[in-house]
Amino acid sequence: MASVLIRGMATSAVESAIKHVTIIGGGLMGSGIAQVAATAGYDVTIVEVNNQLVEQAQNSIKNSLGRVAKKQFKDDTNEQTKFVSNVLNRINGSSDLQGVVKGTDLVIEAIVENINIKHKLFESIDKVAPNHTIFTSNTSSLSITDIASVTDRKDRFGGLHFFNPVPVMRLLEIIRTNDTSDQTFNAIRNFGEKIGKSCITCKDTPGFVVNRLLVPYMAESVRLLERGDASGRDIDTAMKLGAGYPMGPIELADYVGLDTTNNILKGWHEKDPENPLYKPIPMLENLVKEGKFGVKSGEGFYKYNKK
Repeated sequence: MASVLIRGMATSAVESAIKHVTIIGGGLMGSGIAQVAATAGYDVTIVEVNNQLVEQAQNSIKNSLGRVAKKQFKDDTNEQTKFVSNVLNRINGSSDLQGVVKGTDLVIEAIVENINIKHKLFESIDKVAPNHTIFTSNTSSLSITDIASVTDRKDRFGGLHFFNPVPVMRLLEIIRTNDTSDQTFNAIRNFGEKIGKSCITCKDTPGFVVNRLLVPYMAESVRLLERGDASGRDIDTAMKLGAGYPMGPIELADYVGLDTTNNILKGWHEKDPENPLYKPIPMLENLVKEGKFGVKSGEGFYKYNKK
């Protein structure tokens, strides 16, 4: 039996057996993470600020599972119903954050990309969570070390960066800080593998691997457009047909969200103002000010029909 790590002491190992997972934030990412974890057999609780948002998250998961069941079991409606029911039975919802955290093994935070809000969250649960509980963040752009700095379990803190849509995208970036223990890293990597993800490891560097490459790539495409060197359509066509990418960088920026892309650039620019890759882009900032965030708002660099 694995021993329990006493707070403030490094003389024993972190409990590696994760059975119950708490997802904080039931939005698109959080509900997707909950779905894949429950499908893999974990008991999951989604925590939201109120019961209405909890219900929305559960309904979203139910609809998603229905689509998965139809593909997996085709015309066998009985098996479809059984599959959906079995997974949903492993997912609970709550607005009692501290109450849920008291009985969990792994916390995955999937809330807004704001360091102050994340700090308040982790400060509020650090003292009530069991000593063995591992904390993780699904942040795509913030430093895991910075997020963990307000806790007394820096050795039991890591990053689990999922990709949207979580049930479809196979990659999981596992981030370990200089403080993350081997036991913690092994436990969260094992979790990632058990939920069917292809896991890669990265140090706590800005954007990790994917976004560290992807955001500057999208930013440079916008600068190309801003200078008038090529149209958005031609930039997208060039990368799809010339580089074999499934989606062009301008299309991708709209899909990711222009507000999200802009916020990531701003955050990196503040930390490293001399790096030209992170320089703010007036065209991008203006679109965000106008409320043109891309696909989710119906207009970004392109216009979309909102359903």
